[in-house]
Amino acid sequence: MEGTIIRGVGGFYYVHDRVSRVYACRAVGIFRNRGEKPLVGDEVRFEILDETDLEGSVTEILPRRNALIRPAVANIDQAMLVFALQKPAPNWNLLDRFLVMMHRWEVPVILIFNKADLSDEEEQQRVQEIYRNAGCQVHCLSVSEGRGMEELHRLLHGRTTVLAGPSGVGKSSLLNTLCPDAAMATGEISKKIGRGRHTTRHSELFFLEEDTFLMDTPGFTSLNIFAEDLTELASCYPEFDAYREECRFLDCVHLGEPECGVKDAVREGKIPRIRYENYCQMAEELRNRRKY
Repeated sequence: MEGTIIRGVGGFYYVHDRVSRVYACRAVGIFRNRGEKPLVGDEVRFEILDETDLEGSVTEILPRRNALIRPAVANIDQAMLVFALQKPAPNWNLLDRFLVMMHRWEVPVILIFNKADLSDEEEQQRVQEIYRNAGCQVHCLSVSEGRGMEELHRLLHGRTTVLAGPSGVGKSSLLNTLCPDAAMATGEISKKIGRGRHTTRHSELFFLEEDTFLMDTPGFTSLNIFAEDLTELASCYPEFDAYREECRFLDCVHLGEPECGVKDAVREGKIPRIRYENYCQMAEELRNRRKY
C-alpha cells in the first residue's frame, strides 16, 4: 500500500493511508544500510503486518519533491510562517533568516502576523509594507477572534503546508482552529521573558481535508544562514532585483561598493531599512564563517 508519514516518534513512523487509517510502522533495515531516514511528509510504500492493531512496515520511500533540513520534513508545497504583531513582538532578524532559507529551497511562503486584535491598523499596514516586495504573501489576522480565517482556508486548500514560527505566537492555537482533532496544547506566554513555552515536540502532519495537509513543527529561536556566499544571500532578497542594474559593478553585493543602486534605494526608503540591516548582519556572519 501507499501512504504518507504523518509523525515519527520513538522509532515508529505513523503512516496515513490517505483515507481514514493510520498505521504504526517500523522502517526496514535497508534504510539504515543506505544511510536513509524517512521524514514526516514522505510518501511511502508500506506492508500491513497486522490489520487489527494497525501495524506495518515501511518498505520504500517514494521520490521526494523536496526536503527541508530544519525542520526535517519532505514534500512541502508551501510554508506558512507565523509571527505575532504583539506579545511577543516580531523578531525581524529571525523572520528574515527563515525567508532566506525558504527562498533558497524554492518553497513559497505565506507570512502570517497573528494577534491583529492587539495592534492598530497603522501597525498592520507597516509590517505589510516591509514585506510587500519580499517575495511572499503577507496577511494579518487574529486567531482568537476568527479574523482572516476564511481567507487562510483558501490559501491552504489542496496543498501540503509546513507551519513554522517561534513559540508563543499562536501556532498551536491556529492549528487547533484549522484542525480541532489536533488537540494541541496551546501553552502560555511566559510573563517573565515575554516568550512562549515550547508546546510542539516533533513535526507532525495533520489531514485537514481532501489533498490538504498542515504540518506543525517545533518552535524555533535561531536559524543558521542557508546561503553559500554573499551573491547567493543577496539573491534571496527579491526587493533588490529592481535596483541591481543601477549598481556600478555586475558582481555588487550591496555592502561596501560605491555607486550601489540597492544602497541608494535603502537611503531613499524604497527598500525597508530593517530588511537591509538584517541582510548586512547575515552578510557579516557569512564573511566570518568563511574565515574559519
